[in-house]
Amino acid sequence: MDSVSIFSDHICELGEGPSYDPGTDALFWFDIVNGRLLEKPLAGALKVHDLGLMASAIAIIDDARQLIATEKGLYVRDVATGKLALHTPIEADNPLTRSNDSRVHPCGAFWTGTMGKDEGKGAGAIYWFFKGELRRLFADITVSNSICFSEDGAIAYYTDTATGLLMRVACDPATGLPVGEPKVFVDHRSSKGYVDGSVVDRDGVLWNAVWGGKAVKAYSPDGTLLREIAMPVTQPSCPAFVGRKADRIAVTSAWKGKDEKQRALDPQAGMTFLLDLSVKGRLDPRVLIA
Repeated sequence: MDSVSIFSDHICELGEGPSYDPGTDALFWFDIVNGRLLEKPLAGALKVHDLGLMASAIAIIDDARQLIATEKGLYVRDVATGKLALHTPIEADNPLTRSNDSRVHPCGAFWTGTMGKDEGKGAGAIYWFFKGELRRLFADITVSNSICFSEDGAIAYYTDTATGLLMRVACDPATGLPVGEPKVFVDHRSSKGYVDGSVVDRDGVLWNAVWGGKAVKAYSPDGTLLREIAMPVTQPSCPAFVGRKADRIAVTSAWKGKDEKQRALDPQAGMTFLLDLSVKGRLDPRVLIA
């Protein structure tokens, strides 16, 4: 695993939702079940922000504000003070669900997924949020994951991890709304592990973290497996492009679900890693909330 190094040795029970901010040259990510937002400059010290609720994804609104997907909906976070203000409730009246994988479409729309806190079958959904409007796109989702988009915004990807099928669907580049029926992009059912978070680079290559598979896999735009990078943890969870040139990949991980003996066999589980290979990544667009 010469191509993988430790970015942060802080251990998260459920590390997820990494997103890089070029303005501060920092990676943000979450320990979902413990309600923490983590922040670490690429060349700086870690900061841990206690949120007081489960949260899973972050997007940049502007230099002063961030949008955070939480168990109660979308919150605006003041960067200077850390103060949270509820902007758009999502399943706020359902204490059994929480947010999960989410990402900004190139047009500024936000696709955000939910799931049951106990991973109950069909308890979650995937939503579209754009300029204050919220719509449910896909219902009966067990574990929402792999939300990402082609650079031109014409293709969206997502999965219900429980199905083992990574899907793709045509989108309107101007709105980020689906314009066709989803089709299977990768059938992962006969492979080890589960499809978790993904990102798409400028060449249209999709990079996927394989939960339970100790790997990150890269797929061509036609779904062909291009390469598989071994990871030093069993449960890598989500990748993100990092650096002002977006030329490297950070990957979160988790120890969730492991007993003491299993954790001893997977000592780096929950740490965050860098893939030390050059990629043609993309910086996340800013989200449009109004």
